[in-house]
Order: sequence, then C-alpha cells, then structure tokens
Amino acid sequence: MVQENINKRRVRMLAFYLPQFHPIPENDEWWGKGFTEWTNVGNAKPLFKGHYQPRVPADLGYYDLRVPEVQEAQARMAQEAGIEGFCYWHYWFGNGKQLLEMPFNKVLESGKPDFPFCLAWANESWKGFQHGLKNRNTLIEQEYPGEDDIEAHFYYVLKAFNDSRYIRYKDKPIFVIYKPNLMKNIEGFIEKWNSLAKQNGLEGICFVAHHPSPIDFGCKTESESFELLKGKGFDKVIYVRLTAFLENRSLINKLISKLNKWFRKLPLVYPYKKHIPYFSNEFDKNADVVPSIISGWDHSPRSGKEGSIMTNFTPDLFEKHVKNVLDNISNKPFEDRIVFLKSWNEWGEGNYIEPDLRFGKSFLEVLKRQILEL
Repeated sequence: MVQENINKRRVRMLAFYLPQFHPIPENDEWWGKGFTEWTNVGNAKPLFKGHYQPRVPADLGYYDLRVPEVQEAQARMAQEAGIEGFCYWHYWFGNGKQLLEMPFNKVLESGKPDFPFCLAWANESWKGFQHGLKNRNTLIEQEYPGEDDIEAHFYYVLKAFNDSRYIRYKDKPIFVIYKPNLMKNIEGFIEKWNSLAKQNGLEGICFVAHHPSPIDFGCKTESESFELLKGKGFDKVIYVRLTAFLENRSLINKLISKLNKWFRKLPLVYPYKKHIPYFSNEFDKNADVVPSIISGWDHSPRSGKEGSIMTNFTPDLFEKHVKNVLDNISNKPFEDRIVFLKSWNEWGEGNYIEPDLRFGKSFLEVLKRQILEL
C-alpha cells in the first residue's frame, strides 16, 4: 500500500491503535472465556438521558484481530483519511512478559498491511477501574528488573525498528513511552537504547514522551514539564490534554460535579465543546511539541459511573478541534508537523475514529478535509 501525497505534502498524523480485540488466556482468567474489548462495549448502558451508549461499530463490525483482513481494511480506511500510520500500543511488563502482542507480531511477520507503523510502550500496571475492574486490585504489575531486561526489550523490538514500514523522524525510529514519570532511571533507559541502536546500525531512537498534564511530572506549567522531559533525553513530547478542562474548572463547577456524583450517582460529565479550547494551544507551535487530536471520550463501558464522559461529540465540533490543532502546526517544517490521533479504536473509552452506526465515516471525512486544507 503506497501512501498518497496527502500526507507527504501536509501533515504526519499517527493514530494510537489498541490491540485488545482478540481473546488471550489472561483475559479469559480475569473476565471470563472469550473476553475482548467488545465485551465491555457491547454491555455498555446509558447512564443518563441522552447518553450515547452502547456504541455499535459499522463498516468493520465487531472484528477479531486474529483475522488478517481486518487490519488490511483498517489500513485502507486510515490511509484514505490521510493518516500516515498506526502507533500500536506495546505491552512489556518486565522479564519478557508481554500481553496482546499477537496483532502487531502478525503485521511484522506477514508484511501486511503495507502501511506505516510505530510502537508506544504502555508501561503501566493493569489495575483498578481504568482497566475494567470493579475494585482497585492489580491484575498485572509493571516491573523494571534492570539492565538485562532493558537490553532484552530492545532486541525484541529491533526487528520492528529495522522494518521498512517503521515510522521515523530524521531516520530514527519513533518510540513513545506512555508513563515516563513511572521510570526511576528513564535517562539510563534512553541512553542504553540509543547506544544499542547505534551498535545495531541505527542512527539512534527518537524518544517521544506521552504527556497528560504537568501535574503528573510535579510541574506547574507545560513549558516546565517540557524542559524536564527534554532534559531527561526525550526528543519530543506528545501533549494529550484530556484533563486540561477539568483541571481548570471553577470551584463552583467542581463542587457541582461532586454533588452530582454523591447525590445523583452521575459520572463526571461535560460537553465536548467545553474541552475544545484546552486541547491545543500556542505551545504546540514549538518544533518538538507534538499535539494530539482527541476523538471523543466516554470511559463508562469500562468503569461505569466511576469514569468521565464528554457528551455531544459531533463531526462539526470535531472539525473545529482538528482545525485548531492543524493551524498551530502549519508553520513547522514538514518533518516536525507530527500529530497523534487519540485514538483509532479505543471503543471502551469512547475514543475512536472508526465508523459507528450513528456517524458512519463522518469523523474520518473531517480528518481528510482538514488535512487537505492545511
């Protein structure tokens, strides 16, 4: 599959890709035989009047990633919308323990789809409501055993780095780290991988930090946390401002939310429209800052009333958001004009761009239209 000029001329849009759509033994043990992300999605219920649940997939249906034609169809759909490639979530829990590796391994081994990709290390423990539990117990712990594990991890992904489809920045493979704040010696990890990369014929690694909020890094401002992460060896920082609006609410709004939770048993609910001004800002014009496009949010399929929900997510509002982001990066050199789409297929978080029964391909069409206008 050859990339169209739409990307080469305008923007490098990469979409986070969830591989949780096939059965694995661990999910069978934790949640029951045959569990996948679709289990939560299909069981979701509306929690208040006008709540858009359940979400039902359209063109691709309730797919199973063991079927190779699914990923071929996804790649064609993404390419048509102007997306450069998928950023697959990669799970390495330490001591070689992985989960959900099959879909990406099949892409690597088969050479199909012929569509660019990179990896994002989801380096966090699976526990609590965020992973569909009804309690705060831990299912699997993220560990950092030390030097030998760092090296084993590198050599596991080296085959991917050497693949001609792997997405690069200045000839360096892009590797995203989801929770850099959880790694005590992230500087040592980055230094070791860069050294191993050069020993194995690469220019190095383009390390990208996933950044949800300055608070996560003990900072007050985005520029402060940016300098902190750059100082630790990261080349670029992705700003995923899902919580920015919530962090900047008035005290009255915060109190109302608590009262709704305590007395009306409602989750944290705000219109998507109110979040849009916080998703992107002038700081995104920095060459090494990577903004993100947020394709909605509704965590209730996984966490019920404990989750947060963005309501009234429409193609018109999404177009406004996409335009804001692309305007902020329009003057960067093309290679630095990187944007991450969060996400391609996080159905259990209401955070997807794949067609559903209500909107069809409307959101994909918005992406294509705005990319062409950049």
